Amino acid sequence: MNAPSDNAAAIVGAAKGALNNAEQFEDPYRHWILRDLAPAAIVDALLGVDFAAPDLGGVSGKRELHNDQRHYFDAANNARAPAMAAVAAAYQSADLVRALAAFSGADLDDTFLRIEYAVDVSGFWLQPHTDLGVKRLTILHYISDEPGQEDCGTDIYNADKTHAKRTPFEQNLALVFVPGDATYHGFESRPIAGVRKSLIINYVTHDWRDREQLCFPETPVRI
Repeated sequence: MNAPSDNAAAIVGAAKGALNNAEQFEDPYRHWILRDLAPAAIVDALLGVDFAAPDLGGVSGKRELHNDQRHYFDAANNARAPAMAAVAAAYQSADLVRALAAFSGADLDDTFLRIEYAVDVSGFWLQPHTDLGVKRLTILHYISDEPGQEDCGTDIYNADKTHAKRTPFEQNLALVFVPGDATYHGFESRPIAGVRKSLIINYVTHDWRDREQLCFPETPVRI
């Protein structure tokens, strides 16, 4: 891989290009689909990071049910995985934060960057939820591309929690939305071929309690 600063700059450039070419949807709430969110070499490197899938034990519906088996772009993981460090640096940069804020209308100044590396296998599902609260922006970036995963996109729901649509599941595609009181999304129970890998990128307020999950727990982003 290139030098970390070069990789971070390449990620910023790719993300800004994806924002410029985003597809916007208003139903059932405003959301966007972005393609080619990161350079292909970064996506490949992220796939090479070896994180074990959680042992669900027949229990799912909320990610927090398995908090002890979740993986974050925290200080330790960023130190051992250059691709993770580059992604964290890119989304921490004022350049990209400004672009994301202008694009989405979200108030991102003085928030903290939190990125989860999600590893999902059959048995996993998520009940409809909004992300409303301490999260100011949500980016669900799909990075795996295994055969049979075409139906593994995020499920989007109406305000009454009835199913509205399912996003495409394509490598390097992302679903983006600003959390609100009706931004219901989840993952309907269904078989998952292989391992479904994605990044859950959030900007969170100072009220976020689990500081060890943050990329830079002492440094809020600035615009």
